[in-house]
Amino acid sequence: MRFVFIGSVLLATTAPAAAAPGDMDVQTFLAKAEKLEKKGALALLSSDLKVLKREAEGAAKTYRTRIVADQEAGRQPHSCPPKGKQAMTSDELLGHLRSYPAAKRPSVSMKTAFADLMQKRFPCS
Repeated sequence: MRFVFIGSVLLATTAPAAAAPGDMDVQTFLAKAEKLEKKGALALLSSDLKVLKREAEGAAKTYRTRIVADQEAGRQPHSCPPKGKQAMTSDELLGHLRSYPAAKRPSVSMKTAFADLMQKRFPCS
């Protein structure tokens, strides 16, 4: 099962999505994603696919809104992604989510995790 991110937006290829956009915790997201991975192609029929897709899109939207707000306010941005669309694989996202210690995952939202990943990928010089 793969996720593909284009311009910080998740596109389903055989992948997941989520509920309260960006508010789902990392532990829940990973649990749902791993269940979908086990389903293989049948994951496309799962309602969790749409749930995780909405969740990732919500986290990405919150991130983009934050970057634009920082730029408009003249503040140092949280991170410095290049202009244009950026691709990210599910392996990159899930690898990042799995990098959080298991005990911390329930207290980290997808919004926070996504922003952390973007800061790691695109730090400002």
